[in-house]
Amino acid sequence: MGGRGGGLVSLLVVVWLVIGAFAAFQRGYFSDDQEVSCKTFGDTALTVLAGPLNYVSVNPKVDCEVPQPVQ
Repeated sequence: MGGRGGGLVSLLVVVWLVIGAFAAFQRGYFSDDQEVSCKTFGDTALTVLAGPLNYVSVNPKVDCEVPQPVQ
């Protein structure tokens, strides 16, 4: 496998992430009035990573409950 195969894989990864970023934009995750929290950051990141899967009913969500120490 030459350098050309690696370039194709890189291109596919970039296209995948661009599609995911567009899906996150459509859902309003990049708006200025969006509250920044663990949940919103996680939802945005998962939406970008899910890429084109967002358009086949995948809607990743994050639950950011922090475990409490045992006393």
